[in-house]
Amino acid sequence: MDRIISSLIDLRAFANSFLSNYEPLALVLAPLFALFTARILQSFFLLVHDNGLKPTILGFLITSIKMVPGVKGYIDAEKQKVVEKMQSRNKSKRDSWRSELPREGLGGTVIEKLKEEKSNDVVWQGKCSGTVYIGGSESEGHFSLINEACSMFAHTNPLHLDVFQTIAQCEAEVVAMTAALLGSKEKSSGGEICGNMTSGGTESILLAVKSSRDYMKAKKGIKRPEMIIPESAHSAYYKAAQYFNIKLRRVPVNKEFQADVKAIRQQINKNTVLIVGSAPGFPHGIIDPIEELGELAFSYGICFHVDLCLGGFVLPFARKLGYPIPPFDFSVKGVTSISADVHKYGLAPKGTSVVLYRNHDIRKHQFVAVTEWSGGLYVSPTIAGSRPGGLIAGAWAALMALGLEGYLENTKAIMEVSKRIQKGIKEIPELFIIGRPDMTIVAFGSNDLDIFEVNDIMSSKGWHLNALQRPNSIHICVTLQHAPVSEDFLQDLKESVQTVKENPGPINGGLAPIYGAAGKIPDRGMVQELLVNYMDSTC
Repeated sequence: MDRIISSLIDLRAFANSFLSNYEPLALVLAPLFALFTARILQSFFLLVHDNGLKPTILGFLITSIKMVPGVKGYIDAEKQKVVEKMQSRNKSKRDSWRSELPREGLGGTVIEKLKEEKSNDVVWQGKCSGTVYIGGSESEGHFSLINEACSMFAHTNPLHLDVFQTIAQCEAEVVAMTAALLGSKEKSSGGEICGNMTSGGTESILLAVKSSRDYMKAKKGIKRPEMIIPESAHSAYYKAAQYFNIKLRRVPVNKEFQADVKAIRQQINKNTVLIVGSAPGFPHGIIDPIEELGELAFSYGICFHVDLCLGGFVLPFARKLGYPIPPFDFSVKGVTSISADVHKYGLAPKGTSVVLYRNHDIRKHQFVAVTEWSGGLYVSPTIAGSRPGGLIAGAWAALMALGLEGYLENTKAIMEVSKRIQKGIKEIPELFIIGRPDMTIVAFGSNDLDIFEVNDIMSSKGWHLNALQRPNSIHICVTLQHAPVSEDFLQDLKESVQTVKENPGPINGGLAPIYGAAGKIPDRGMVQELLVNYMDSTC
């Protein structure tokens, strides 16, 4: 002990002698400078860890360039030009939009006014990728049926369970019927599948993410949650990450444009609460390896959400029809939640989706209960408090009206149309299909032409397709509306390709230059600003 004390005294004397050579101010500032430097290095390494070395350095350089006098103003002016070009088609119309109440109400003539305004809309019948999934005319058949169901309950609100009991029953039955399609009757599901109706796929995904985050916090104490998604996952996950303060880790897809299980495994850490798969993915219509992802999630004890917003009311029936559909639902071990849109291939009115959970322990974290409100005790199952009972009734009517046989018939029709369109695109030598589509979405690109210029020509012919990136491509989401016009689509596509081949370059009013430039701009923050400014100017 004496030796230790003696050594400490000697160390103290040496330190005082050494430091006596420096000014006191330098001795005070040196630790502060070292702490400041360490903090900067820590922030830099965190950025590199989150975004990669190249994007981090690129972001720093671009930020530095913007600080040069005059550069930021020039960039802002150029961005405004792009925004104005994007909104040029609709700006003149907005100038005539009403901005205040009429002095005297229109009464019953308001319906005629609506009809007049509606007649100015573009022709969408058979011309849109996805968008409208019901076949036939909107004034008859299934359209008329669900419209009548909606109007019967337009005044109802499931928030008032004691008053509108029929709507409560309709919602419970829509959830149960959807769950039965997605594996709730299978022994491997656990027999506790539960859920709620929502306003659409985005809300279903938001609720699943929020519930997963809170469930994992309660189960593992995770306070800095992260989720991992393939780059083909829906944009709703980015919204969920922003809303619920979850760190988003995005991984590239594999060569087949599926979620890369190995890459996702490498990103899992102690803060991971959720991984994601799609069946199919929105961009290319390809089903992710759900079984492998389920095994991965189960082995790490984390949540796994399957996005079936597009496939929920196609894949169960396609499988019955004999199509080679891999496992995708609650029969897969590890799947903890599923989203399925009823308003797409379920042919329900717009604004209806279902979010499902493997058990009540997870779903309970979806709810918000308020006990300290002066307005009384309050509990709500979804993001919206009041919800439109008419839409719930319309969804129930759609499922009941079509039944198993109706959905089988519809699925057979759209799968056959999808195969015809795939075959027709393959016969156009300048085009190639992205991956191997599993369902009714067909994405295609070109190594010979600017595919966005092809899209502009198709738009001039009245078609409304979806422009994609990574790789640059466009897709059509096949619906019943396309059954009678698939040959017209292929003919117009052949002509559009030929037009671009003979006369390459953007057409007047086309958006190809914007899409092309957006894909090449290294500063993704700038692209984000463009989109935000455009949205801010249109709503």
